[in-house]
Amino acid sequence: MRLSLLGFQFLKVGPLIDGDLELISPQASLIEEVLRSCEHPLTRLQAPSDAEITRQQLQHFLLAAPDGHEEPDPLMGRVAQYHFWLQLRSGYVGRPGSPPIRMLGGIGLRIGSSHSIEQYYGHLGYHVFPAARGRNYAQRACRLLLPLAKAHGIDPLWITCNPDNVASRTTCERLGAVFEGIVPVPPSDPLYLRGEHQKCRYRLDLSSIPSLRD
Repeated sequence: MRLSLLGFQFLKVGPLIDGDLELISPQASLIEEVLRSCEHPLTRLQAPSDAEITRQQLQHFLLAAPDGHEEPDPLMGRVAQYHFWLQLRSGYVGRPGSPPIRMLGGIGLRIGSSHSIEQYYGHLGYHVFPAARGRNYAQRACRLLLPLAKAHGIDPLWITCNPDNVASRTTCERLGAVFEGIVPVPPSDPLYLRGEHQKCRYRLDLSSIPSLRD
């Protein structure tokens, strides 16, 4: 565990593994693998913004969130956040039916609550590269982080997505989250400026999950 300058404690996280999937802390040694996923033809076709990610951007991210730990910044209205990269475990690389990429995507867990988190951003944010989709990696990654969220006292946990993101909505439903409606994003919010004008809100009560009960 690491004590931040603002007194927030990042917790030590054990292995986060589900079959062929492993969540790992972002690290410089994996930048090349991430870039390969970004440069994959399906990424260029289906997720062009991911295809534009550069080495410099990844290096800047690693400096801003060492070990995947992004410090809170009250002045900026930012809560602490854990970041993980989704990795295909070594024993599954090259297996028939396995994804053609090693780095599968990323996921973040925001620690704390605010109006904007509960309405527009959510506690969990995730993405899966197109070449790795269709294997429930987003859902499985979220489940791996639920105990960490519970350890930080997050309950309920909110997840948001764009109304037309059918895959993300399905992920929320498979997690057992309850759809709470669609809300407009304020024009002043950075999400709106990126073209995201509405958000679906899903509520997941961690106390209702048997494996997470005290």
